[in-house]
Amino acid sequence: MKEEYFQSVQSLERLHRLFLDVVKTELDNIKMFDINNVQAIIIYNIGTNQLTVGELTNRGYYLGSNVSYNLRKMVKNEYIIQVQTPHDRRSSLVKLSPKGLELYKKLDQVFQKHSEILNNKGGKETLTQLSSSLHKLENFWSDTVISDIR
Repeated sequence: MKEEYFQSVQSLERLHRLFLDVVKTELDNIKMFDINNVQAIIIYNIGTNQLTVGELTNRGYYLGSNVSYNLRKMVKNEYIIQVQTPHDRRSSLVKLSPKGLELYKKLDQVFQKHSEILNNKGGKETLTQLSSSLHKLENFWSDTVISDIR
């Protein structure tokens, strides 16, 4: 069981890196060269919402990427609009600019296409089972972290 557990964790890491490669390939296909794959995932996580930087960090898991650094780059490249919150100057809100919203829509189409291809190949049940298993693992790790805090 221990070997399967560790192999599963390693598989998650490989899959995430592979997903980043897929996103990079899709960005290249749509000729988006001023943004990287991690930034594109951040854009997708923001979507049509307006979030604090803290909410964005909690919502997405960027495997050690520096969210603040990436946000600065995306503001500079005009994908993100960042404003200070009126009630707390230490906190800021981010939302997509028109350029960011355009990229979000393109990514949404790409992910829709990917899901349709998977569905046509009989992957719906596999993804449903995978999602359930990953949720159980996430709960286990969350419970482990919480119990270690106590």
